[in-house]
Amino acid sequence: MRQLILMRHAKSDWDDQTLGDHARPLNKRGRRSATALGHWLRARNLIPDQILCSSAIRAQETCARLKLQIAPDLLDSLYMAEPDPMLADLRGAKGTRVLMIGHNPGIAGFAHLLVTSPPIHGRFDDFPTGATLVANFAISAWSDLVPRSGKIIHFITPHDLT
Repeated sequence: MRQLILMRHAKSDWDDQTLGDHARPLNKRGRRSATALGHWLRARNLIPDQILCSSAIRAQETCARLKLQIAPDLLDSLYMAEPDPMLADLRGAKGTRVLMIGHNPGIAGFAHLLVTSPPIHGRFDDFPTGATLVANFAISAWSDLVPRSGKIIHFITPHDLT
């Protein structure tokens, strides 16, 4: 079995108009949300053995605030990626439990591509900032991953944690 924790970066800051999109950090709400998501993951012992993270600053900062004590693999290919490149990156993963941190709109489409059926949650379709999906796959290697094979274990948003 393999387990994926699929997370959209937390809420980013748009105040500094001189920063390019890739360089935007988290805002205050995003920092709080990322910290809360880290607590939630640790409380459920959902500690990944590999992290695939977009190279964007907001994704990196989200990852750091989770405090999972594992260095992420920073991937330019996850920055604003569509579902197919995300699938290719995941198929190359080596961990048993992998955390992937990315961006919309691709991450919402990727979540839909992966699972057998969507959860009963009003925000799954738009996958808001900080949204986190945990899904199990009955495979022995990520290279065997096929679409629509994931069984959802959890789906939460930062709003659900407050």
